[in-house]
Amino acid sequence: MKKIFKYIDKPLLVVTIFLFILGIIMIFSASNVTAYMTQEKSPYNYFIKQGIFLAIGFIASSIILRFSSKTYGKFSYLLMLGGITAQALLPIFAPIRNQARSWYVIGPFTLQPSEFMKIISIVFLAYYYEKNKGKLNTYVKSLFPIAICLISAFLIYIEPDLGTMIIYGSIVACIFLSQPINSKIKLKTIFLGMGVVILALLFLLGTGKGFLLDRQEQRLHLGSPCEKLLTTGNQICNGYIAINNGGLTGVGLGNSTQKYLYLPEPYTDFIFCIIIEELGLLTGLAIIVMYMFILWRILLIGRKSSTDRGATICYGVSIYIFIHIAVNLLGLFGLIPMTGVPLPFMSYGGSFTLCLITALTLVQRISIENSMAKKEGNN
Repeated sequence: MKKIFKYIDKPLLVVTIFLFILGIIMIFSASNVTAYMTQEKSPYNYFIKQGIFLAIGFIASSIILRFSSKTYGKFSYLLMLGGITAQALLPIFAPIRNQARSWYVIGPFTLQPSEFMKIISIVFLAYYYEKNKGKLNTYVKSLFPIAICLISAFLIYIEPDLGTMIIYGSIVACIFLSQPINSKIKLKTIFLGMGVVILALLFLLGTGKGFLLDRQEQRLHLGSPCEKLLTTGNQICNGYIAINNGGLTGVGLGNSTQKYLYLPEPYTDFIFCIIIEELGLLTGLAIIVMYMFILWRILLIGRKSSTDRGATICYGVSIYIFIHIAVNLLGLFGLIPMTGVPLPFMSYGGSFTLCLITALTLVQRISIENSMAKKEGNN
């Protein structure tokens, strides 16, 4: 393990650990009031659960680091099959939570298969396209993995979880476009995808059915949310109030007023607002700078990768993290609809935390393989 630790990317490791520590502190601060006053649970409930997720994640990461990325690629086919099966069984075994069947309930914890499918699909696509690098001049070879991913995307949509489906589809599309596939196949696939979306919208409009549920359509009403404080603008407007309360330096850790039931789940989607309220805008900006640093380190590792597989995994993970950051923050500021997307490192959530740790560990594995390949090349 000492040899492995020698080759990991130390700057990336230090910053990610710091953000995880800050995140669990803020989860406790943001969740204790809600847990105690509305859920009749211990104020430490979400803090303890998040701690368990982090412990499991870091134990798993020490195991993941020991095996090559090629090994995970070989198992990715089985993981895709298992993930799609788990998604298909959600309507049968999963209870309705937040108007969707997206989570399996396992004792006091929940498991969201669609979240794991993001990471599994990144590894699957990376391994498949590397293995078939010289055969990507036919539609069957080029689009086979995309067809598999479309099955998963459809199952996410019918949960229904439109936000997760869009993020998942964006990750798959970016990886597809980054591969050395025949340009004609890429262009025709893009136009075909656009055509299918347009035809689906026309069909739904013609039949009088909407593509979005009523609760999803309400999220599109972005203008002046504070004018709708008691209806659709409640959460966003209270998020604005939290940010305004914080100012540059914040009101102090634990002293947020908006977490007192003004924001229904301040420890998930809106935790960044609580961070700014308690620790200030300067801390919020520092977190964004650290996000940018993490993305830069991941892309740098990908660029130095000795294999196409490693490069694709790093690029896929960077897209995964970036989209979550962008969608969450843009939603908080009312620039796009809120979709329930967690903020990396900060938001409470077992499935997302485990997937994020796994994704970062895969990047560190690529860093190890880069260093080992470089050392062998110098010998």
